[in-house]
Amino acid sequence: MEAKLLQSIQPCKWADTENSRVRMMFMNAQSNKRVLALPKRYRPKVFSCLKNSPGSVLESGGFPASESLVLKKKSAEIENYLNGRCIFLVGMMGSGKTTIGRTLSEALDYSFSDSDLLVEQKVGGTSVAEIFKQHGEGFFRDKETEVLKDLSMMHRFVVSTGGGAVIRPINWKHMRSGISVWLDVPLECLARRISAVGTGSRPLLHGKSGDAYSQALTRLSSLLEERGEAYSNANTHVSLEHIASKLGYVNVDNLSPTVIAIEVLVQIESFLKG
Repeated sequence: MEAKLLQSIQPCKWADTENSRVRMMFMNAQSNKRVLALPKRYRPKVFSCLKNSPGSVLESGGFPASESLVLKKKSAEIENYLNGRCIFLVGMMGSGKTTIGRTLSEALDYSFSDSDLLVEQKVGGTSVAEIFKQHGEGFFRDKETEVLKDLSMMHRFVVSTGGGAVIRPINWKHMRSGISVWLDVPLECLARRISAVGTGSRPLLHGKSGDAYSQALTRLSSLLEERGEAYSNANTHVSLEHIASKLGYVNVDNLSPTVIAIEVLVQIESFLKG
């Protein structure tokens, strides 16, 4: 799980709303994450920066001197449109949801939460891998749904969801309280990243034969077939291939978290403006 690649996590704090209290996870470690892509038949409508957003930072084929300044400006522009609604990041395991989520939360002055970490908290600090081993995937998914229900009652949160959160319709009901964003990049890039750090924290990749890369690519391809349509339910679609192409990059790995976060906000703005 993405949470396992974090080096350190600050203690949880509590946030109150009129009807509920949920844990807020704050993270302070840096993590290099990459994202992945679906077959074309699963891809939802893309709010193209060039077609739907004349002021898009991608329109000129490059960014001004400081990416952080562009992100800050875009965050200010979108604030009234968001109106405090949560942002739910969805995508396959290792798709950069944690890294991009943290970047977005800082830019928007939102709180950040990782649903996997909240599930671990609900089960007494047990890791996701151990939860799968001891209780099974169904138990984990039940707890995940509880977490998303709690978060749906919050405001001003960026939420990194688990890769399989999209498979339950009830989870989409909870995420509809905010804006859902699908992070999409090539499978090969994802498999390289996961094989480089190991699959120990990713229970759905355990027990496969072959070298680490082939093992990851084979299983991820299967998961993508299972979840493809579900990811396309997201309100917005951020394709790293699209971003890289507009900026003249051959490899999506050259994209910084800040650049990706800018595109997330551009796509959210396009969606909210309708």
